[in-house]
Formats: sequence, structure tokens, C-alpha cells
Amino acid sequence: MEYRRLGKTGFTVSEIGFGAWGIGGGYWVGARDAESLAALHAAIDAGVNFIDTALAYGQGHSETLVGQVVRGRAERIYVASKVPPLSRHWPALPGDRVQDLFPATHIIKATERSLRNLKLDHLDLQQLHVWRDDWLPEESWLHALQELKASGKVRAIGVSLNDHDPDSGLQLVASGVVDAVQVIYNIFDQSPARALLPACLRHDVGVLARCPFDEGGLTGTMTPETSFPAGDWRNDYFKDDRKMQVVAHVNPLKSLLGPEARTLPELSLRFCLANPAVSTVIPGMRTREHVGTNSAVSDGRRLSGVLLAALAHHAWERNFYD
Repeated sequence: MEYRRLGKTGFTVSEIGFGAWGIGGGYWVGARDAESLAALHAAIDAGVNFIDTALAYGQGHSETLVGQVVRGRAERIYVASKVPPLSRHWPALPGDRVQDLFPATHIIKATERSLRNLKLDHLDLQQLHVWRDDWLPEESWLHALQELKASGKVRAIGVSLNDHDPDSGLQLVASGVVDAVQVIYNIFDQSPARALLPACLRHDVGVLARCPFDEGGLTGTMTPETSFPAGDWRNDYFKDDRKMQVVAHVNPLKSLLGPEARTLPELSLRFCLANPAVSTVIPGMRTREHVGTNSAVSDGRRLSGVLLAALAHHAWERNFYD
């Protein structure tokens, strides 16, 4: 496992982190606690030292599982969580006010609830789960996070940017008030590389690259007949003819597989790691098998300029979250 610095936090984090949404249950159907716990342990055994969870993931169940594992390990594990908006609506919408979604009392209470779920005395990174740059002048949210930081309950602060809207965090990054941002970044959505990632490098803001597999679309396993369990949120994400669209965009990518990346998941992770602004990539990993294949990608090898140039032609800007 290779490691990178998480912006000005000074944290040295694994290039491959553990995205813990899927193990929380709820929107993701089929997660089994025993397998989830085994996957978390396997990840740490493989050198993963960064875990990203959230209070909203299974109403705290993901945090509970993460805390159970972290407390039992001797390794230094960095744990990040998120404060859900009071509206419980993702993403933030035009007209949403930060004082309504993230009043100071809510930020503090949510953080304390996360710490109770985790049974830890601090979070290494606390994030607002949605963000709009027009909230920046209203500083009550920032004062709440800074209060948590001053108390020792939080070591670093950041935000999770809206789906497929990386430029919504440009002013925030330039302000210097946050330590990290989380953003969708993958072969299909390469838009963060235009402005956000260079800005993060300039201002020494850490970057958590989420959804490297486009919620499963970039794994190469999807077909028009792929089905998901009843109640699983992917039934909506890949509704109508979206699976056919994914297949049409994924199939041409297979011609780029070879010595530099033998599978689409490997290619997807190596694409994210090719950008020096990325501190860690946080794929969801619900099984030990996923942990093994994903962790193995952090081996110090980087994609060639030729392959990166070819991948640039496969950007596909759309929003299945709408």
C-alpha cells in the first residue's frame, strides 16, 4: 500500500481508503454484518488506514461497525464521518440555506452522536454531507466545526461536494477554511480535473475521490439484464434504459485494458490515482474479495500519459442521481 498526505492536515493516508456507505444497509441491500466486519479487518490488514463513513449510512449502523473494528486494532486508522443535512435531502438545492440545513446546534449534536456510535473520542475528519458555495459568507456552520476542532472532538474539517458539481466548492477551497473536500471523480466524470483538483493542489486541500466505479457502472459487470434486490437504491439509479447506456459507454473502454490495467476496476482506480491532487480513493468494499483486488492497485505504478490521453475521450457527463 502506498500513502499520501491529506492536504494540510498532515495525515498520511492510504491511497485506497474504505468507503463505508454500503456496509450500513438501508439503501444498499444485502450487506451482512459478519462479512462487512471481515472486509474492514481485511482492509486494515492490507494497509488501508482511512475509512469514510457517515451518520446517515444506515442511520449510524455503518459507524457502529467501523468503530467496532477500529477500537480493536492497534494500527493508526483515520476515521471520517459526515453531518447529514436537516432536510435529509441530497444534494443541496438552489435556495437551500445553510442555517436551515446545518445550524450550529445540529452540527455539534450530530458529531456527538457519531462519536457515540463509533465509541471513539474524536473524528479525524468531520464533513458537511452537502455543500453550496453561496453558503460561504454565513459562518455559523464554520464556527460550529471550529468549536468541535478546538474541543478535540474533531481534528480536521471538510465537506462532501454535490453530485457531479465540483465547481460548487471552488470558493470554499480558495478560502482556506477547510482541510479536505470529497468529490465524485471517475473515468466518466472527469470534470473535477478542470478546476477543482488544481485549486486543491494550490491551496493544499486534501481530496477524497468517491464513486470511482460510478456506483458499479465502471466495474464492467453490468448488462442490460442486471437486476438488484428489491428496495436497493440502484434500481432507481439505473432505471429505464440507463443500464444499456452504461454498457454502450463501458464496452469501448475494454479495448484499453492491457499491461497497465487488466480489469476495468483496476483501470478506474488507477485513473483516479493518476491525479496528484487526489489524497485517497474511497471505493465501497463490502467483501474481502473487493478489498483484496482494490487494495492491490496501490503499488506505486502510474498510468502512462498515452493511456490517460485515451481515457480523456471517454468522459461522459450526465447525472443519474437526478
